[in-house]
Amino acid sequence: MASSSSSSTSPGATERRGIPGAQFVEDVQTYLDQSGLDVNSALAFLQERLQQYKLVEMKLLAQQRDLQAKIPDIEKCLDVVATLQAKKGAGEALIADFEVSEGIYSQARIEDTDSVCLWLGANVMLEYSCEEATSLLQKNLENAKASLEVLVADLQFLRDQVTITQVTIARVYNWDVHQRRLRQASPAAKDS
Repeated sequence: MASSSSSSTSPGATERRGIPGAQFVEDVQTYLDQSGLDVNSALAFLQERLQQYKLVEMKLLAQQRDLQAKIPDIEKCLDVVATLQAKKGAGEALIADFEVSEGIYSQARIEDTDSVCLWLGANVMLEYSCEEATSLLQKNLENAKASLEVLVADLQFLRDQVTITQVTIARVYNWDVHQRRLRQASPAAKDS
C-alpha cells in the first residue's frame, strides 16, 4: 500500500521471502486518505494484489508437489544403497526389479559392488562409492525436507495475506456501499 499508520496496519504486515505483507484496514476513510486513492482505485489495487498472491500460491504449490514427490524417491534410493551395503560380502547376488520406463519393469541381478550410479538431473549420472552415495542422498533428503518446511510456512503466510486482502476488499466495498446510501439518504432528508 502507499503508506501505512499504526491504526490501519496489522502488526507483522511485512514481507516474507519476497511476498509482500497485506495491510489490514481498520478505518477505510483513513486508508483512502493516506493512500491517495479513491474507492475504485483502491479496489482495483487490492484485486490486483490478490491475483498476485494467487499466482505466487500456484507456484509454491507446484514446488511443494515436486518436493513431496522427490522425498520418497530419495528415501527409496537410500534404502537401495543400504540394501546393497548389507548384501555386500554375503556372497549372494541381489535380484531387483526396476522401472525402465513408466509401467515397464525389468529384473536385474546385482553382484557385490562398491559403487552405485546416481542420476543428478539434466541427464547427468555419476558413479559414487556406497558411502559417498549415502552421504549425498542423506544431505539431499535433509535439504528437501528443510525446503518443504519453508514452503509450508510460506504457503501459510501467503494464505494469511490472501485472507487479509479479501477482508480488506470486503471492508472497502461495504464502506463504499454505506457511503452511497448515506449520500442518497441526505437529499431525501433535506427534502422532508
